[in-house]
Amino acid sequence: MVDITHKNSTHRTAIAEARVMVSQSDTIKALQENKVPKGNVFEFSRAAGLLAIKNTSAVIPDCHPLPVEFAQFTYEISGLEIIIRTEVQTIYKTGVEVEAMHGAMIAALTAYDMLKPLDKGVIITGVRLLEKRGGKSDFKK
Repeated sequence: MVDITHKNSTHRTAIAEARVMVSQSDTIKALQENKVPKGNVFEFSRAAGLLAIKNTSAVIPDCHPLPVEFAQFTYEISGLEIIIRTEVQTIYKTGVEVEAMHGAMIAALTAYDMLKPLDKGVIITGVRLLEKRGGKSDFKK
């Protein structure tokens, strides 16, 4: 692990995005009408994403355990695409960009798992960092 003992705690924010593409409009309709057999995709993926954020350091060996002060998931449907955005905030010595991307990825993977019985053409098209603030280097899309 990188030594962060000399660093100061600052307010840090990261926003990440994952995209899930389905192959048919009936899948989006079932999602919007909460008729997916495995349950509410948005709520299950949010819960899984929160667990991922909180446990990032347990599965990514070089990540420091850190206090998560805030986490939020938003969902947008654009055509056949589900856009999952995750925002994570902390007051700590290191950033939360990996936590935000991890949360977005696991939320997307959960959505994939829940939708695959309805649609064999579901794919996760990408995960990326959109923005990070705090510390010595900010990043904006």
